Amino acid sequence: MKTLPVDDVLHRFLLEGAGVRGVLVRLGPAWRDVAGRADYPPALRAVLGEALAASALLTGNIKLDGALSIELKSSGGLRLLFAECNDRGLVRGLARWNDPLPDPLQLHTLPDAIMAITIGNVERDQRYQGLVELAQARLGEVLEGYFSQSEQLPARIMLAADGEHAVGLMLQRMPDEGGRDAAQDQDGWNRVLHLTATLGTDELLASAPEQLLYRLYHDESVRLFEPHTLAFGCSCSRERVSAMLRSLGREEVEAALVAREEEIEVICEFCAQHYYFDRVDAEHLLSSGATAAVPRTHQ
Repeated sequence: MKTLPVDDVLHRFLLEGAGVRGVLVRLGPAWRDVAGRADYPPALRAVLGEALAASALLTGNIKLDGALSIELKSSGGLRLLFAECNDRGLVRGLARWNDPLPDPLQLHTLPDAIMAITIGNVERDQRYQGLVELAQARLGEVLEGYFSQSEQLPARIMLAADGEHAVGLMLQRMPDEGGRDAAQDQDGWNRVLHLTATLGTDELLASAPEQLLYRLYHDESVRLFEPHTLAFGCSCSRERVSAMLRSLGREEVEAALVAREEEIEVICEFCAQHYYFDRVDAEHLLSSGATAAVPRTHQ
């Protein structure tokens, strides 16, 4: 019997009798890699972990070409939160904050807060962005509201994170395709919600995916699809950094060279990769749009 991975995995499943589809994401080492890159306050670390699990969770039922990101900005203690999962299953995330930071972090109380979900391919300039109303305290509740408005289909989303794992469970009632009785569908959805309500945060974080799905839905004919592996990874590159510098314009690049003794160093906030550009490199990217012939990078 094939042993399925326990951590850093995305499982899609179908509760056929109830007309419900679901996605379960469990992050272990990938989450710890993200969480360990800054000394996040516990409340912020938990929200970042939930967002990272959610970014992978939301890719489960879409055809993704590029990446899906969740980004939140506010003028309060939580200045920025960003989480992303791409079509290769690579996740990354970060947060910026000012002290004092509210504990617990309640999203609907953040001043001037804006949240967006962006899907698409930056290189091809093909992106769709939807704004998310922050009417609830918890990220899972906020995303449920987003699905209810954007897809007119109910969703149940549970998210949890601690120092070791970040986990997400999403259930969606499947659209009526004319082959099932509407009242029977309603009963199935309500029954699955009742079963899911027995799941607590501790169990969500502690349970292996197969064990959790069996415990909750063993009477619902769970159909489990081939799992997708996830991992920490960054989409930064010398080409992207070059494009960023080019967008600043000659005047700012020249000023940066003078201020930094004729060499610009750019450090990726997600993976700590270093990119270096001297005056010759800068002239290449500003005059011809090309990157330097000899890349110089290191961790």
